[in-house]
Amino acid sequence: MARTKRYQPLPTKPEGPRPPSRPLSGYRLMWVLVMFDLPVDTQEAVKAANDFRHDLLDLGFERCQYSVYLRFVEGREQADTTTRRVQAVLPNGGKVYVLYFTDKQYAGIIRFENRKRRPKAENPEQFQLF
Repeated sequence: MARTKRYQPLPTKPEGPRPPSRPLSGYRLMWVLVMFDLPVDTQEAVKAANDFRHDLLDLGFERCQYSVYLRFVEGREQADTTTRRVQAVLPNGGKVYVLYFTDKQYAGIIRFENRKRRPKAENPEQFQLF
């Protein structure tokens, strides 16, 4: 059975001249982190939790851990839009936290795996379209 997306796309902005874009900066580029603890005590709750996970993937998030998802965005406005989309697909019950941090802060994340410090994660390559 195919899943249908539960979120509705936000209205598009009117066509017209766009303001000049600002250069990309590690202080303007951001990451949106969603962490959650959802009940799974009934079959309905398990389905709601799984649907929420799938909805996050549909919204462009990547899974970092079982209940931690991460998405790269181009600034605070896009982070706010992403948060509204997450809010639109929230299940009943449980706790969901949304955090924002800059690309510069992401570059400073320290990771450990099997009690060993891992090398710093590489930021995704930036593409420039002309």
